[in-house]
Amino acid sequence: MFSVSILAPGRIKGHALEAALADYQKRLKWSLEIIEIDGKKTEDEHRKILEKLDPKAKLIALDEKGKSLSSRNFATKIENFQNQGISKIQFVLGGADGLSDGIRNRADLLLSFGRQTWPHILCRLMLVEQIYRAEQILAGHPYHRD
Repeated sequence: MFSVSILAPGRIKGHALEAALADYQKRLKWSLEIIEIDGKKTEDEHRKILEKLDPKAKLIALDEKGKSLSSRNFATKIENFQNQGISKIQFVLGGADGLSDGIRNRADLLLSFGRQTWPHILCRLMLVEQIYRAEQILAGHPYHRD
């Protein structure tokens, strides 16, 4: 079974986007785990992220210096990992200060949602939506951009 986990700063409970996130999670057929990381200081957050990384998973870090991919290309990246026998992908989102070089250097892919600054809660929702879209593309569902 293919699984995805997202390591993300902060808590979504009680946030206005909580219901939208839950809706995408229900739609997904892939296993999705969201691990919320709390840290009083950036160093604590980075340490906790590093502790949660699975050495068997492919790591995709969301970073402003990363590659911007179309939804189709994002799906193809995931498909390529699956074709390599990878059964788990971990995504990591940084907090207000971004990600450390240690985390970036461990990543198999640096991914960007553009050069704008986005709140990490909104990025979490955007990421889950793109994971869902990739799952649908790879399942052969019609994609309106084709």
